[in-house]
Amino acid sequence: MEAFNVLTGIAAPLPAANVDTDVIMPKQFLKGIDRNGLDRGVFFDLRFLADGSPDPAFILNQPEWQNAKFLLVGPNFGCGSSREHAVWGLKQLGIRALIGTTFAGIFFDNCQRNGVLTVQLDPKPWAQIAQEVVHGDKNKITLDLPAQQIGLQNGEVIDFAIDELSKVSLLNGLDAIGTTLQYRDDIREFQQGHLQRNPWLA
Repeated sequence: MEAFNVLTGIAAPLPAANVDTDVIMPKQFLKGIDRNGLDRGVFFDLRFLADGSPDPAFILNQPEWQNAKFLLVGPNFGCGSSREHAVWGLKQLGIRALIGTTFAGIFFDNCQRNGVLTVQLDPKPWAQIAQEVVHGDKNKITLDLPAQQIGLQNGEVIDFAIDELSKVSLLNGLDAIGTTLQYRDDIREFQQGHLQRNPWLA
């Protein structure tokens, strides 16, 4: 999993509420047997017109917000079905962090497990960021995970909270398995001791 430390990039505003996982990754992109090509499916019905060409009205197709690394999303982002493909696609598209007020629970967990940082803010600081990034000449932010801060181009700095386990995992690029394997020696010692005390289990 790719580590997250300090990253500067474009933030694109997607403020609509209750954007569900079928909007993020429509069902027709769930047929593959691997994760390849899921970036094409992200926001497919919003990004593309009926003829398959990019919709110029969609924010990620506009020159000022192309190649965005961050999305400023509306409340309850990622609701709906639990499809992990939505997170895989966002990651393939180059999205490293989502900044919102609330996220759907399973989607939030899927992001953490796949190296996409989810930042939850109160509405007031969220609005501060929104007021800036809606302008194409002010839409770069710096997301500093070690310091737990978001820096805006106007010099404002916004603090955010994150649980320690998620922070450490993201900083070190560790998924759930990688985090567990940090304790491999303790696990092996427990296994050996447990079998010695209960030899019939072998």
